[in-house]
Amino acid sequence: MNARRSTTSHHANPSGGTAKAIDVQNLTKRFGKKVAVNGVDIAVPKGEVWGFLGPNGSGKTTTIRMLCGLLHADDGQGTCLGYDFRREADAIKRETGYMTQRFSFWEDLSIRENLEFVARVYGLSNRRALVDDCLEKLGLASRQKQLAGELSGGWKQRMALAACTLHSPKLLLLDEPTAGVDPKARRDFWNEIHRLSGEGITVLVSTHYMDEAERCDQIVFISYGDIVARGPVREIIRQSGLITFTVGGEGARQLADRLRGQPGVASVAFFGALLHVSGYDREVLERALAPYRGDPKLTILETDSSLEDVFIQLQEQAIAKGAGA
Repeated sequence: MNARRSTTSHHANPSGGTAKAIDVQNLTKRFGKKVAVNGVDIAVPKGEVWGFLGPNGSGKTTTIRMLCGLLHADDGQGTCLGYDFRREADAIKRETGYMTQRFSFWEDLSIRENLEFVARVYGLSNRRALVDDCLEKLGLASRQKQLAGELSGGWKQRMALAACTLHSPKLLLLDEPTAGVDPKARRDFWNEIHRLSGEGITVLVSTHYMDEAERCDQIVFISYGDIVARGPVREIIRQSGLITFTVGGEGARQLADRLRGQPGVASVAFFGALLHVSGYDREVLERALAPYRGDPKLTILETDSSLEDVFIQLQEQAIAKGAGA
């Protein structure tokens, strides 16, 4: 899992081509003595949706900002949308939509006024028709006169996506775009993302939601500036080598503290009423669970490890690495 930092894909994109929207090597960023992004390679085929996962401070946002020219890289070479990502940042910005973690539009302007302003910033012609079309596509037409500051989180998110796509970008960079919105709004958002991907737009999205990560063509785990795992979800889980047992029934919750730290137990986590107990050596893990198998109130079963099981383990490894740095 800790072998190589490259995210070069060996999978063709949906259209059958192999052209890369992003093809960057040795991407590096330092803030003083801290290395925020540590010489990573990123190669994303056109038209795919890739997810960035990792603990806070792992380098996800820094990576996104370097790729779109908002942050100067200390080292690295390659292209984004066919442009040199270090020398032609302005050209990349014109063909990229970037959605920040926080709502960054004018709350005292209406939805339409915000979109019309963005259209003027990009110097778009036929602005009224473009805004009308964007409002219709994203279901905002009926609310176009509403002040942005009066919108709920889900509607703000939809308006921000409209603003990011108004100039018909080839690349979308979305930095935790669904934080704080309800499940239906998140689902609607992702339906729109895949519609845009179907039109050939490449999407990079950072997220902490496992169900969102599973909607991506590939995911990338970043911790402390290093890429520690990448690939399709099923491949990430398979390569992790993680083995997971569920413990359910009366008293299952009380076992959590007893099992943590036992030989062979890499992590113990609550999933609803069940405990997920994970490790990398089945025999040793079985020995840790053996004392509780005779309890008729408990049910202990092996299950497929989930992406969240793997993510939790990678997070714990990242925290341990950070503590030892």
